[in-house]
Amino acid sequence: MTTDSFEKTSWGWQISLFQQQVGEWFEYQLSRFDATLPELPSGWSIDPWFISLLKFLFWLGLGLFLAWLVWRLWREFSPYLYSWLARGSNLNNSDAKVQDNELSVASLLARSQEFYRQENYREACRCLYLAMLQHLHEQAILPHKKSRTDGEYLQLLGLSRPQIQPYETLITTHEQLCFGSTEILPENYEQCQQAYQEIVNG
Repeated sequence: MTTDSFEKTSWGWQISLFQQQVGEWFEYQLSRFDATLPELPSGWSIDPWFISLLKFLFWLGLGLFLAWLVWRLWREFSPYLYSWLARGSNLNNSDAKVQDNELSVASLLARSQEFYRQENYREACRCLYLAMLQHLHEQAILPHKKSRTDGEYLQLLGLSRPQIQPYETLITTHEQLCFGSTEILPENYEQCQQAYQEIVNG
């Protein structure tokens, strides 16, 4: 067997060589650091109260970190939890309460039609948006929450609804109403009305 048939190098050997070099570099740096430390007097020791203080500070820091982590997780996932809890409780509501909600949806749709006849397309689209939110609340898909933004509605609906496009149409139109100076035309209203019908029929 000739020497040409043997591998001269391999990835595994290259990696182990690199690890060895990094380890040696760290050892060298630590030895230089040790050489610069002053000599401690013989018989020197740390007071027990100082060790207790360090332990207390460590556990306090760990507790604060865990509390902060729980708070961040709660802020992130509380909308999902509220939605899940409300879905269970809304299924047990009486028929009278459902009828009240339907009346409010019906009144919002009637107001939307009235604004459309008056050529106030901004308010007509806004009423359709509010009717959609009431429908989501009524169906226990997403309960009302005053602090929830349009972006949060879209995010939550994207997780629970297979068809997001109709919701996106109403929500983006509402964002234009609130934050944009875009003129709302009859075509925009018709798109919103069609989107609302798709949501209700879907």
